[in-house]
Amino acid sequence: MLFVWLALWCVAAFMALADRRSAELKRLGAVAFFGGTGALAAVLDDQFLPYLDRIGGYERWEPLLYDIQAVSAVSSYYGIPYCFLLFALSFGGAKLSPRLRYAVPGALLVPIVGSVLFTPSYTELNPISFDFTVWWAVPYIVAGAGIVLLRRPRHSAWAQSYAIVCMAVLPPMLFFAVMNYLLPSLGMRRMWVYNTWLVGLGVALFVVGLFTYGFLGLRLLVDRRRLDSTLRAVTSGTAILNHAMKNDAGKIKLFGEKMKAYAESTGQPELLADIETVLSASRHMQEMISRVHRRTEDLALRPAEADLGALARETAAAFAPRLGDVRLTVDAPDGWRCVLDREQVQEALHNLIANALEAMEGRGELRVAVTETKRELVVEVRDSGPGMNRREAARAMEPFFTLKEGGTNFGLGLPCAYHVIRKHGGTLHIDSRKGAGTRVFLTFPKRKVRARFVGTIVGGGRMAHGTDTSMDRRG
Repeated sequence: MLFVWLALWCVAAFMALADRRSAELKRLGAVAFFGGTGALAAVLDDQFLPYLDRIGGYERWEPLLYDIQAVSAVSSYYGIPYCFLLFALSFGGAKLSPRLRYAVPGALLVPIVGSVLFTPSYTELNPISFDFTVWWAVPYIVAGAGIVLLRRPRHSAWAQSYAIVCMAVLPPMLFFAVMNYLLPSLGMRRMWVYNTWLVGLGVALFVVGLFTYGFLGLRLLVDRRRLDSTLRAVTSGTAILNHAMKNDAGKIKLFGEKMKAYAESTGQPELLADIETVLSASRHMQEMISRVHRRTEDLALRPAEADLGALARETAAAFAPRLGDVRLTVDAPDGWRCVLDREQVQEALHNLIANALEAMEGRGELRVAVTETKRELVVEVRDSGPGMNRREAARAMEPFFTLKEGGTNFGLGLPCAYHVIRKHGGTLHIDSRKGAGTRVFLTFPKRKVRARFVGTIVGGGRMAHGTDTSMDRRG
């Protein structure tokens, strides 16, 4: 139980500090915290108090430690089902009015208050009244598990992260409901000792999730901060380099023009050709660094209302002359009016489509789609190219990382798109498998871009014009 106590409190602390704005993380962190308090009560009872009894001093500390043990045990039994159901409501995307946001947690506290006030006090044999508590604690946990299972991810990009959450959270919680409430209510005490293995499995899955597909957005948060700091460093560096190159290129041009005039006046064609080469090289160097700087400079958004579906179709249509044997399908309904920087978003989407076409090398299937979830609008670019392995996909948004050889590709298309989406409060996610193509998702929170649907709603669904077009150009 010592491991369970330390592991759960470490998980709780990590969730509390990782993203203080996330209600899901805070509430699941509270579940881990109260799970840790139950383990602390067991550690005190099974390890620490017997140790004090052996070395002496048990009588001195016994009243205080008994109180700590009692508070820890009772808070664990009452806190876990309550916080888990609140977590499930947040995870399930329940939209509550401001009044209900306080009323629902308050109403769910009623059985706990009743348990504290009207059932026998803590004893080591019966820390709570299981016969009463089982009737609300088990339904809380079962209802929470049902809500989590009903919240199916709409896009495969989030399927792995959702599966990690389900595997890490639901088995330990359902096992906890059986071992800590159901069986004790039937007279089988101390069944909680068997929770250790499933809690250990849940913690292991949580750690695995952090380093693979993410856990409630935590991996995304870590990656986002790393990429943001990298982009800031690149922006500053290219700005300084651009300024220095401009000055030096200006000097080369000034003195080169003087030497060119001298070579022309003295009739030295070989010297004139050499000077032209030097001037051309200086112009090329300045153009290259300017292009990098333009891609990485900090963006100043100019938001205005635009139709996201029309923007996607317009951007995709511009690639018609370059399709070759690629079949392009666009599924982007009209009607979603958003406040965003049209030019920047169009440039980001242009980069993604261009990358996809380059990866397919003139042959395959390319799809651009605009879909919605409860809270977000999602623009997806899917290609049937060679795809990337996990290491390549993890590095794809790093500035200057590219799998293309030669040419003037700087590996800035995806970082640029990421920068644009972050400025709009959204995220960019890559889902790719070697040999199975790549899917890139641009996710815009509806609240951030003030999205509103102005089409027609028929039979509970949205109906809009321009929802499905396809084009291909056989070269």
